[in-house]
Amino acid sequence: MPLVVVGISVGILLFLMTRLKLNGFIALLLVAVGVALVQGVEMEKIPEVLGEGVGGQIGDTMLVVGLGAMVGRVMGDCGAAQRIAATLIDTFGLRWVQVAMVVTAMLIGVTMFYEVAFVIIVPVAFTIVRVTRKNLLWVGLPMSIALSTMHSFLPPHPGPTAVASTFHASVGLTLFYGLFIAVPAGALIALVWPRLPFVRRMDPAIPKGLVSERTFTDEEMPGLGWSLSVALVPVVLIAGAAVTDMAVSGDGPVLHFITFIGSAPIALLLTLLLAVWAFGPRIGRSLAEVSASCNSAAQAMAMILLVIGAGGAFKEVLVEGGISDYIKDLTDSWSISPIILAWLIAVVLRVALGSATVAVVTAAGVVQPLLENSGVHPELMVLAVSCGSIAFSHVNDPGFWMFKEYFNLSVIDAIKARTTYTTVLAVLGLGGVLAVEWTLEALNV
Repeated sequence: MPLVVVGISVGILLFLMTRLKLNGFIALLLVAVGVALVQGVEMEKIPEVLGEGVGGQIGDTMLVVGLGAMVGRVMGDCGAAQRIAATLIDTFGLRWVQVAMVVTAMLIGVTMFYEVAFVIIVPVAFTIVRVTRKNLLWVGLPMSIALSTMHSFLPPHPGPTAVASTFHASVGLTLFYGLFIAVPAGALIALVWPRLPFVRRMDPAIPKGLVSERTFTDEEMPGLGWSLSVALVPVVLIAGAAVTDMAVSGDGPVLHFITFIGSAPIALLLTLLLAVWAFGPRIGRSLAEVSASCNSAAQAMAMILLVIGAGGAFKEVLVEGGISDYIKDLTDSWSISPIILAWLIAVVLRVALGSATVAVVTAAGVVQPLLENSGVHPELMVLAVSCGSIAFSHVNDPGFWMFKEYFNLSVIDAIKARTTYTTVLAVLGLGGVLAVEWTLEALNV
């Protein structure tokens, strides 16, 4: 049974990494090869499948994570990240630093991918931790939870947008309804989770090489205007492209240009160039010093990218082994509310395959025939599928490894922190969708 294979493979992976202390990159590749053999993937095809999985994941991630890490390190080494962190602390107060991180993450995360927003904000979180000596998860976890919520629940992120297209739903209405669910659910979990006893017992150190160890005086730091301007450039470019895409129809060179500079890699590359100038020659630092910051960030990211890529290989063999097709066939005969069925299928696919995007698109294809005669608003079906796709993030999810490596956690602690919060968010999301459905029915909308 394919789902048994998934369960056993996850168990073996945990054993290799927790008991045998095997490197995550090696362990993931070994388990991926084993799953491919058990699922009947032809032996000569396995290297190709692994390569596609690693290449697809790294191709999507390397430019964003690499450029984002360089921007963050350049800002850290010149004091810009400390300036932003100090301003947040002064504005919200040390007691409300978590609220500051949630507000920042939600505003940035509405239009930006999880990975992009994460690598932009995390240097500020690291700096706040270093300056205040707060627990890393106390500051960083609310940020990650808020970003996960925005990315998984709302268009214009890729999963919800793809499902909206499948269901012929209004992207604007989906975003409107989704905000009423995502903001309270994300804020609640973001502020509760760091306070849970099993999370408070974790006290990870900041990964070396990703943040400057120096504490700057006020005179040494660049001004707030420049610090914020550089940090917000990718937000403005990416958000502007997303809003333009939703609001403007047609074609033309101007729209092509906006799409180009609003793509995450180009936006971050432009930001890096601005950061190099603004925090290099403009304030008297040599290009060699700025280049050293970039090199340091790249070296620190090497193993993180390898582990994320191996997570992509694991996901790819699960897809190639036919597990998504098996789940589709299994759920075809289920007789249940379309909203709950859509959510359940997305959850099962997420657990089995790891990829939220694959889970959300596959689930949409399964439940689409039910939508026509169900009377359910298509926008609510989009949100149901999207909410389900965030559940149970674990070792077959490349995003799990990014979370683990940035917060310097063991596999078990990452499961305790991330797998639990993503699952509760999915459940709250389903409850929110059902509540919106009931409200619309009561209002006869």
